[in-house]
Amino acid sequence: MPTSAPPSNRFERRRAETRGALVRAARQILAETGDTSVSIQVIAERADVGFGSFYNHFDSKTELFEAAVQDALEEFGQTFDERLAGIDDPAELVATGFRLSARMAESHPELMQVLRRRGLGHIHSDNGLSRRARRDVEVGMAAGRFTAVDPAVALSALGGTLLSLVELRFSRPDVDGDDAAVNLAEMVLRMLGVPPDDAHEVARRPLPDLV
Repeated sequence: MPTSAPPSNRFERRRAETRGALVRAARQILAETGDTSVSIQVIAERADVGFGSFYNHFDSKTELFEAAVQDALEEFGQTFDERLAGIDDPAELVATGFRLSARMAESHPELMQVLRRRGLGHIHSDNGLSRRARRDVEVGMAAGRFTAVDPAVALSALGGTLLSLVELRFSRPDVDGDDAAVNLAEMVLRMLGVPPDDAHEVARRPLPDLV
C-alpha cells in the first residue's frame, strides 16, 4: 500500500490500522472476484475488525471500495516513480511503463487485478498513474518528442492500451507478456509521433528491476 506520514498518537495509529485493514480487505475482494455486493460483515471479518468499526471510517461499501481502488492506483503510481527515477526521455518513460506493467501482473497480481477490474473508470483521475502519465505526455509534447494533440485524448489512448495489455496478461497466460508489452510499447510510441526506427529502439531499452 502507498506510504504516508505515520499517525502522531496511539489512538490515531489504531484508527489508521483499522482503516488500512478494511482497505486491504476490499482490495483483496476486488482482486479475487470484483464482487462489491459482499456484506459489510464479510468485509469486517476478512479485515479482522469489529463490524461497528466499519462506520467509524466509511459511510458505505461504495466509499470503501472506491478508497481501495484509489489506494491501489496510488501504489501503482508510486511503484513507477521509484522504478523510473532517472529516466528523462518521455518516450522511454511511456515504453518502460508498459513493459513494467506487463511484468507486474506476476510480481504484483493483486494490484494488477484491481487495475484490470476497475481501472477504466480512473483513466482521467487526478491521482495514481494517470496524473503521472499525463505529465509525461505533456512534457513529451512540449519537447517535440510527441505530436501535439489534446493530452486527454492521448491519455485515453494510453490508458485503454495499457488496460488491454493487463487484460491480455491475465486472460491469455500462454502469450509471452514481455514480447506483447514491447510490441505494444512500440506501437504506442509510433501513435504518439515517435519515428518508427526510434520507437523500435526505445521500446527495447533495458528495463529497471522491479524487485
